[in-house]
Amino acid sequence: MGDMVEFKSNGDTARGYLAVPAGGSGPGVIVVQEWWGLNPQIKRVADRLAGEGFVALAPDLYRGELAQHDEMDKAGQLMSTLPMDRAARDMSGAAEYLAGLDATTGTGIGAIGFCMGGGLVLRLGALRPDKIKAVVPFYGVVGFDDDNHPDWSKLEASVEGHYGENDDFFPADKAKALEDGLRGLGKDATVHIYPGTGHAFANEDDALGTYDDKAAAEAFTRAFTFLHSQLD
Repeated sequence: MGDMVEFKSNGDTARGYLAVPAGGSGPGVIVVQEWWGLNPQIKRVADRLAGEGFVALAPDLYRGELAQHDEMDKAGQLMSTLPMDRAARDMSGAAEYLAGLDATTGTGIGAIGFCMGGGLVLRLGALRPDKIKAVVPFYGVVGFDDDNHPDWSKLEASVEGHYGENDDFFPADKAKALEDGLRGLGKDATVHIYPGTGHAFANEDDALGTYDDKAAAEAFTRAFTFLHSQLD
């Protein structure tokens, strides 16, 4: 359904996978990858969003690098060496590109991210409050107690998070603490915890074996409804 495109990134050029709905237009949503990179599964998420009426752009934050699902060591290395300033520029550039497309409608841009991308979309929301109006993290979280956490006071977007009850990487308690902290600042934040699920429960290619089709369907339905409510 989609195609690779190029967009400006603070004087540099970045690339991403763009999927446009059959109707030709819709609200814009940035899709941020897991630690594997811009792989076929993330592209399918963008296609799925397009099928729900969104213009979806998944930036390639690894700039062409990719880890397969049996290469967890490589994925970890790619994530740990990702220049966060460049990732921020590329996500910001993606927001500008989406906002400038004739196909993009609505009052702002949404951002949905998974695992590593979940934390990154939270950061993006605080970085670009002028553009980002809805943030949907799956699994990944940035806590108030984390080093170099964003300035949450700058966040203007509504947040809806989706987390596994038994996630060993990003515990549900940490996600609920983020919800409490954001609400304490007067932000619109809701976190859903899915009973009996683990990390990456909504990834059908999940290497951990924790994919849960029922929970995934519920989470995506909630996410799409939320994004439409905030962006249409």
